[in-house]
Amino acid sequence: MEKQVPVALFSAFASVPASPTFSSRMSPPKPTSTADRLASGARIALFGVAVNTVLATVKISAGMIGHSYALIADGIESTLDIFSSLLIWGGLMLAARPPDATHPYGHGKAEPIASVGVALIVMAAAVALAAESIHEILTPHHAPAWWTLVILVAVVIVKELLFRRVLKVSEHIESSAVKTDAWHHRSDAITSGAAFIGISVALIGGPGYEPADDWAALIACLLIGWNGWTLLLPAVNETMDVAPPEPIISAIREIAAGVAHVERIDKCTVRKMGLDFFVDLHIEVDGDLTVRQGHEIAHQVRDAIRSANPAIVDVLIHIEPAGEGEGD
Repeated sequence: MEKQVPVALFSAFASVPASPTFSSRMSPPKPTSTADRLASGARIALFGVAVNTVLATVKISAGMIGHSYALIADGIESTLDIFSSLLIWGGLMLAARPPDATHPYGHGKAEPIASVGVALIVMAAAVALAAESIHEILTPHHAPAWWTLVILVAVVIVKELLFRRVLKVSEHIESSAVKTDAWHHRSDAITSGAAFIGISVALIGGPGYEPADDWAALIACLLIGWNGWTLLLPAVNETMDVAPPEPIISAIREIAAGVAHVERIDKCTVRKMGLDFFVDLHIEVDGDLTVRQGHEIAHQVRDAIRSANPAIVDVLIHIEPAGEGEGD
């Protein structure tokens, strides 16, 4: 009797937050084409560029007229968002290139490399803005204008909505680069919120409280720097082929074990290349089977795994005689 792959098994993929495209056969289908997912990420990155261009112009201009360095710093942060979104867009476009002679596995690593670049930009911006904030704290200046608060409220709302939209896209297409871009938008919202608090304190406190918005900018820089660090680590791990969460590997092993004539799963390693996954699998079968039979079993295993999630673009299978595997 042939083995049957239990439908419940596929839920193991859906339960892993880090890889939302792994889902059961009962779940609504997500984009199956890597090109479509990359295009979706590129579109949201360009949308972020357009929004940040408007916000940066408004905030820097308002900050200079309204005597608010916190607002100017916020505008600089939005300007960096423009370049980071362009970097994400470029990374996704490069990742969309098909495999060639020099990149037989494709160009998917361009996507996490773009994530690393954006995280470094965020951290560098935090350091530069913190230094300028300290300078402004030590330099006497006018209190900010009250109307800058209105601008900041509007900015926080726009950036928070943009963050949620970009984050949703990143989860849908499973892109670390787009996720990094989303959290960069959130850091901009944090900067704007801190600026609002600082300017409010300066206006309410009166003379002597003018540097309050500069202190707010300094605190926001600390938050932005920490945010950049937390974004950098997973991006670096992905470029180094870190193993995916254990439930993903376990689910792949169980799917393979459910195929007829597969007696044991010896080894299973998985790595992520951009938006795609590559699986290396060692399976044990009856040693008396013919080469052709072993070849057919390997194809059945490959098809079963790929049908669980089209994000798995390739499964390399090594056939071993049962009882003679190399061990895990």
